[in-house]
Amino acid sequence: MIGLPAGTKVWLVAGVTDMRRGFDGLASNVQSKLAEDPFSGHVFVFRGRKGDRLKVLWWSGDGMCLLAKRLEHGHFVWPSAESGAVYLTQAQLSMLLEGIDWRRPQRTHRPLRV
Repeated sequence: MIGLPAGTKVWLVAGVTDMRRGFDGLASNVQSKLAEDPFSGHVFVFRGRKGDRLKVLWWSGDGMCLLAKRLEHGHFVWPSAESGAVYLTQAQLSMLLEGIDWRRPQRTHRPLRV
């Protein structure tokens, strides 16, 4: 994923989104469902019905960007709420895009040698 500027907020849009929607349809969802400005520079993430597809919408300062991803196996971990949004960190977004459960990441532990 392209590096995002510091301070960029990442929002998961709860519920299911029609993945046929493009720039304008998704921006409209941001305005109507979240009452947010799609041109704020924040990142908005939408998930399809089956859970194997998502779209990421953000304003880069000079244009609207749209990233689409489909997992060949498995599904994206998503909140069970039907409406609203969930705030993620950029690290959690990276995990989400890799198909990792961002809610309970586990650190690997290396025992200290004495």
